[in-house]
Amino acid sequence: MFTGLIEATGHVETLRASSDGGCLRVRTPLGAALQPGDSIAVNGVCLTATNPDADGFSADVAPVTLAVTALGALAPGRLVNLERPVRADARMGGHFVLGHIDATGRIVELREDGDAWRLVLAIPEQMATLVISKGSIAIDGISLTVAAIEGQHIVLQIIPFTFAHTALSQAAAGDAVNLEFDVLGKYVLRALEARGLTAGVPLPGIPS
Repeated sequence: MFTGLIEATGHVETLRASSDGGCLRVRTPLGAALQPGDSIAVNGVCLTATNPDADGFSADVAPVTLAVTALGALAPGRLVNLERPVRADARMGGHFVLGHIDATGRIVELREDGDAWRLVLAIPEQMATLVISKGSIAIDGISLTVAAIEGQHIVLQIIPFTFAHTALSQAAAGDAVNLEFDVLGKYVLRALEARGLTAGVPLPGIPS
């Protein structure tokens, strides 16, 4: 489990992707702290580190992961967000993030807004019931708070520290991003569905 508080960033060194899966190599000093088999979230996607060393690590990417996330669009040199799993004795910041991507969204707008940055995302229509104003959402692994909902768009305010210390500093309108909705909301919707209390409410198709 992760918190959505980005621990470090890295740069994509190589990404070999095909219909059979792929292999990602990330260049980062965090590689020195990893052991083979460790979990690590890359732009919010939980992967297993292989061949870690002082310069970075590699990770195999399953075909389904390439299909349902934005990892396949990464190009060499692209900055990515990295987080190791939270320790059981750690102070819990952010929110509960599993590293299981529900869908991808697209950046509609990213611009300076006073001392902060305004981020507007288009999200899939079937996921709208999982978003609430002032609720939590993970965008490329970053724990953020929804500031407003405008139809199929969600608006978020990015503080300067988050912008400067995550891959958002390289993001631009049109970029695809990984979305993980609040796990508590997903369980609530599923429980209501099981009790037949969601008639007329469009439920998202949550990948297993």
